[in-house]
Amino acid sequence: MGSSLEAQTNPEPVQLVLANEDQFGEQRGLGVSKITFKVTPKDSNGVLVIENSFHQKGGPARHLHFNQDEWFYAVEGEFILEVGSEKIRLTPGDSVLAPRNIPHVWACSGNGHGKMMIAFMPAGQMEAFFREVTKANAMPPLDPGLWRAHGMELLGPPLQV
Repeated sequence: MGSSLEAQTNPEPVQLVLANEDQFGEQRGLGVSKITFKVTPKDSNGVLVIENSFHQKGGPARHLHFNQDEWFYAVEGEFILEVGSEKIRLTPGDSVLAPRNIPHVWACSGNGHGKMMIAFMPAGQMEAFFREVTKANAMPPLDPGLWRAHGMELLGPPLQV
């Protein structure tokens, strides 16, 4: 009978990550928000999916990724983004892709509460970046060397909201 049955006998393990929980049961703060790892890759070629939950307005510095496309999906609240020269407002259910090598910046706006799902394809060094910067429970520092070491270029300050 062959391949379809064989494919079913060695499935990947199912990994349930509950609402508001991290895949590893860890806490990761970014000052104005917290992130939870929802999907982590086996290697840097896989996809990384995080949930970013905001308790006040703000967001990261303007930057670009050398090797990752970054996809944003608004779950709750309002967000403003700039991707290249485009200015975009996201509300729940909206999404946008920031292609690699295109400068982008974004922030939670509105009442300062929001939730966004973000995917990095491929993951590259993003998991390592978030593990490093969340140690301080603050937005990533404006240290160009830190960003470059994780496959990004720091280009400017965060959006003022």
